[in-house]
Amino acid sequence: MTANASAETPVTLLGLGAMGTALARTWLAAGHPLTVWNRTAARAEPLVAEGAKVADGAAEAVAASTLVIVCLLDDASVAAALDGIDLTGKDLVNLTTTTPAEARARAAWAEERGARYLDGGIMAVPPMIGIPEAGGYVFYSGSRELFELHRESLAVPVGTTYVGEDAGFAALHDVALLSAMYGMFAGVTHAFALIRRENIDPVAFAPLLVNWIQAMVDPSVEQTARQLVSGDLTTDVVSNLAMQVAGTKTLLATAEEQGVSAELIQPQFALMRRLLATSTGEEDLTGTVDLLLR
Repeated sequence: MTANASAETPVTLLGLGAMGTALARTWLAAGHPLTVWNRTAARAEPLVAEGAKVADGAAEAVAASTLVIVCLLDDASVAAALDGIDLTGKDLVNLTTTTPAEARARAAWAEERGARYLDGGIMAVPPMIGIPEAGGYVFYSGSRELFELHRESLAVPVGTTYVGEDAGFAALHDVALLSAMYGMFAGVTHAFALIRRENIDPVAFAPLLVNWIQAMVDPSVEQTARQLVSGDLTTDVVSNLAMQVAGTKTLLATAEEQGVSAELIQPQFALMRRLLATSTGEEDLTGTVDLLLR
């Protein structure tokens, strides 16, 4: 096998939940010989008509292909599925959502058993799989050589982004982006709660909210990154920390007036007040990043 393995590379896939099934169908449609296994065997049956071979057990599935993709519930599920199975000479690609520490430990575990290892963090939901214009992709980390070897096969279901030799980096990128997403959802939830009892159409309000978030996020995230690298937290600041902390009083008072709990936004405001207590107030919010480090 050479770098950028061909579209006919045999693939084994362990795990046929919603994501695993979506992945399976894209490899089948692209002409890959596909062997699948799932703990609940009935999930594999619909794929037989599409050309998949269903293995009687995980060991049989692993033996069928050099490239073995794992997409299970969690790291414990991976350990259980592969327990006692010979992985010698296998290229193990783990797309299971895990922590960075779990990914690093799983990489060492795989290497001890004679396998090469890549960890992956899927930045997509099942309906995005196989649809390039949907914008989904997978973070990959671990062996660069292994990534390049299977890049074309891995790119069949969704785009690929390699983030480093450290096997934990894919999971770290994955969780960092997901954490930002949930923080954003917290703000969106609070905003809708504020208007919930009023004669304001949420559907009409939604594009205003989307446009505002986009307008604020694009420059803010880039500036935060630059400031973290340079260490200069005061250059090009538009709304300084002191001004923003003062403004939180109005936000909290409005929540009180509207009968809305401030539990989703209070933690950020508390962090801002902590930063102000130890600074001149001329910087923006970048300093709160290091306050979170323990």
